[in-house]
Amino acid sequence: MSDYSEYLKREPKLALAKKLKLASWILTGFVLILVGLMRRPEMKFELPISMAFLPPVHAVLNSLVALSLIFAIVMIKKKNVKAHKAWISCAMICSVLFLLCYVAYHFTEQETIFGDTSGDHVLSDEEKAAAGSMRTVYMSVLITHIVLAGVSLPFILYTWLFGATNQFAKHRKLARWIAPIWLYVAITGPICYFMLKPYY
Repeated sequence: MSDYSEYLKREPKLALAKKLKLASWILTGFVLILVGLMRRPEMKFELPISMAFLPPVHAVLNSLVALSLIFAIVMIKKKNVKAHKAWISCAMICSVLFLLCYVAYHFTEQETIFGDTSGDHVLSDEEKAAAGSMRTVYMSVLITHIVLAGVSLPFILYTWLFGATNQFAKHRKLARWIAPIWLYVAITGPICYFMLKPYY
C-alpha cells in the first residue's frame, strides 16, 4: 500500500479540530478588526524608523505565496503529501509575514492613492482625470483583492485545519474552491503594487 493511501487512512483528530475551529474564528475576527482600525487616521503611530520600504516586501511575499500554492497543488496532484504540506506551510508562513508587514505599514504610513502625482495624499479632480480609466481598473483589482482576502481567510484556516486534523474529505472539498481564491488574492497583490508603484 502506498504512503498516500496510508496517509488517507489516519483517524481524524476531532478534539484538536474543535479547538482549532474556535481559534480560526478568533484569529479571523482579530485580523478584520486590525484591518478596519489601520484605515483610521487617528490610529497612526510614529516609529523610530520609517516603514515606507515595505510595499515591495508585500509584493515579494505575495508572490512567494502564489508560487507556494502552485507547487502545493502540483505536489498533491502527484500524491506527494509530504511536499504538498511543505509548500502549504511555506504559503502560510509567507501569508503571516505579509500580514505583519501590511499592518506595520498601514499603522505607520499614510496610504498612497492611485493617481496622486503630487504626493499630498489627496486626489484632485485634475489628477483623477489624468489617471483616467486605469484608476477604474486599479480600483477593481484592489477591491476584489481586499474583499476576497477578507472573505477567504476563515476558509483558508479551515482548509488547513481539516488537513492538519486528518479530515481529508472536508479538506479536499473546501480546498477545491478556496485554493483558486487564495491564489487570486496572492497574484493580485503584486499587480496592485506595480500599478501603484509610480505614486509611492
